[in-house]
Amino acid sequence: MQFSRSKNSPNMLANAVKIALLGAAVSSPAAFAQNTDENIERISIYNKHNKLILESGTATKSNMALMQTPAAIVVVDKELLKAQNATTLQEALRNVSGLGQAGNNYGIGDTLTVRGLGVNYTYDGMYGGADLGNNFNPTRSMTNVESIEVLKGPATGLYGIGAAGGVVNLVEKKPQQQEAFEISAKAGSWNSYGIGFDATGGLNDQWAYRLVTNHERSDGYRDLQSDRDEVYASLSFDVNASHKLLLSTAYIDDALQIDSIGDPVRIMNWDSTSGTPGNLSGNDLPNDAKMDDDGKNYLGVQLTAQQREQLAASIQATDGLKPYNLGDGSLISPLSKPNEGEELRIKLRHDWHINNDSTLTQQVLWRSYDSEFARQTGAYNYVYWNRATSYNKQPINIINQDPRAPLIIDDELHPFAARRQEYRRQIAEEQTWQYFADLQLGWSLGSVMGEHLVSVNYENREMALKSWSAYDADSAKGDNAIPYILDIRNPNWATGDIMDYDPSLRSNYDKSLDAYGISFQEVLYLTDQLTVRAGLAYSAIEQAYQHKGSDRVEASKEQDSDDSGMTYNFGINYQVHPQLSAFVNVAKGRTAYSILGSLSDETKEPNRPDSESQSLDLGIRFTALDEDLLGSIVWFETSRTNLRYSNPLYNDEDPARSDYNVSVPQYLYDNEDESKGVEVDLNLALAESVDLNLNATWQDAVEIRKEKGTENQKKGVPEKMASAWVNYQLPATVMENLTLSLGVNYVDERTVNSASFGLPTATIDSYTRWDAAARYQGDKYQIQLNIENLTDERYYSKALFLGGLPGNERNVKLSVNYQF
Repeated sequence: MQFSRSKNSPNMLANAVKIALLGAAVSSPAAFAQNTDENIERISIYNKHNKLILESGTATKSNMALMQTPAAIVVVDKELLKAQNATTLQEALRNVSGLGQAGNNYGIGDTLTVRGLGVNYTYDGMYGGADLGNNFNPTRSMTNVESIEVLKGPATGLYGIGAAGGVVNLVEKKPQQQEAFEISAKAGSWNSYGIGFDATGGLNDQWAYRLVTNHERSDGYRDLQSDRDEVYASLSFDVNASHKLLLSTAYIDDALQIDSIGDPVRIMNWDSTSGTPGNLSGNDLPNDAKMDDDGKNYLGVQLTAQQREQLAASIQATDGLKPYNLGDGSLISPLSKPNEGEELRIKLRHDWHINNDSTLTQQVLWRSYDSEFARQTGAYNYVYWNRATSYNKQPINIINQDPRAPLIIDDELHPFAARRQEYRRQIAEEQTWQYFADLQLGWSLGSVMGEHLVSVNYENREMALKSWSAYDADSAKGDNAIPYILDIRNPNWATGDIMDYDPSLRSNYDKSLDAYGISFQEVLYLTDQLTVRAGLAYSAIEQAYQHKGSDRVEASKEQDSDDSGMTYNFGINYQVHPQLSAFVNVAKGRTAYSILGSLSDETKEPNRPDSESQSLDLGIRFTALDEDLLGSIVWFETSRTNLRYSNPLYNDEDPARSDYNVSVPQYLYDNEDESKGVEVDLNLALAESVDLNLNATWQDAVEIRKEKGTENQKKGVPEKMASAWVNYQLPATVMENLTLSLGVNYVDERTVNSASFGLPTATIDSYTRWDAAARYQGDKYQIQLNIENLTDERYYSKALFLGGLPGNERNVKLSVNYQF
């Protein structure tokens, strides 16, 4: 069934509401509609003949058809996820333009970006884990996910606390009246295996259920083991024609190994030498001639002529510029322990169909997430660096100052040694309550129709975190330091447990957050071609921080902050032709400065303001070939503003110093993260047998730092990304029911630089990865073989801190599904 506004359908909203009521459950008024025994058509970027292309509502929580929607939206449906055998959100991100891995991701959870900026995660519109300094996020699986919906740009008014980049909404499976059962099994490289079960059906005319379970385990490439158990249960109750209830629960218990370092960039600063990459001798590595105040000791580590030659011989042309290739090895220490996470979610939803033009949707969610892990956060291979530092409070350049110097033990130089190692054990927990209510009211006045939307939301999060750190001899406080890694190519690992090495308690605090808001939105269908959407929202965020004491500082009094303000969105869409429309959308959002960050003393910073964001989208959408072709092109400019930094003129260290100055503000708030570019998404079906999904992104994501006067490419964010996936169903004369697939994914060069660590220009290379699949579909079963990284290319899937995480080598996965 297709829904669109025309002069022949004056009561469009009434029809839209009736369509929505056919679904077993919806997560917002028409926003995340899910079909039960009826096929409710939805917007999708992947399905044969684009059958599911009609509505989204993700951006608007309204009944606007896709060609009428003035917002940048991309939706990935389950058919594409199945074809790619994508089992995690990180594996699925290739299907969305602008969506990628974040820089400085320490390998924990789903730290992703949209257009180079942070994102929020929701399940059917409700909180699913934050990305605002919350580095113990879960890694979200696709086990219970029907589709992924991505709204780009701020959406504070509709979704509460919203990151600047946008919202990634995971639409979950719902109960269906029609009985269906499915058993699935899979096996693959690195001793990977899994088994799942999916059952749904009606208990009677009013009640329906769904139960989804999954167990999977893998030793993983480079020993990145994973172990996951999941149970999802949901129950729907059609009270009567006006009221519907849906109870959803989820339990996830997983353990995922962490690689925080990957292949590290050796800290070789070429600006500190007279040599050039690929052409270096010992004479190009000058020794430090500076002495201390007594004229007895050199301030920097002194190398003999032989040691200088030995060090120069160890330096590759790519050191300081690219990660050092450790092959199949890694710096994942036995002291590291997987991120063991346990998540429980319970959600109750009530949909009230007040009349043909009005609906009220209420949702309440309780979520608990616990996490514990131990990881290596630092293992720096210091090679050569003329580092700007200070001595007796005076700026000075010192070559190879301890501990940022090549390691020398008993006059023996270890050029591949790692220094300043830190191992961190962290225990964290978070509990959340969230409530959303959306009241949608349709109206008409002559030939003009519209929709009122009033939304209210409340959210409470209670968080607790404790973190211990153990160090090598460069930083250890006790006598039991972690041994130096003498050679990163063949590490000599410490034994035992991190707690055996006199760890210090570094973080120990509780934090709470309360957020609430109210928003008003108006959608106007002015003519058959012209639609307008305008929204205004008020939101407030209050945080309280209680430091409970650590080995470094005593317990402090509770600090708190609060901020509030207005946000807005405004968009116009003009449908030039039934197959062509153009739109413009502007929006402003606001969110917490960070979720787990500490709060300052009120006397120094009375009210730290929230971070704000703003975006501008100009786009066109088009269809052709009887909707066998669907595409969009969007130019965007978006930014996260109001970022804090220390005022360089503020100095309260020593009143006797000439630069002492406390008369200026301690902090300023005009730093920005900004991104602008072009996104293309295309879906094409040809000759009943070929489906193509393609997306591409060109973006300039920069960090604008006013105190430094710099504007640099944002860490880990590529300037160009592109992906394509094609399915070809063989003719029945060749082999009936066999589909072959081929995919390619390109990611441009990314930065991992850090001037403060002597690596001002370090990057990880671009890559192109090819994947393939073959699927045979029987009457009740499906057999599928996926091959990842066909050409076995060595590449980096994530940008880490001063390094890159190697992507999987070539591997295979066989999966079997049986329905009964």
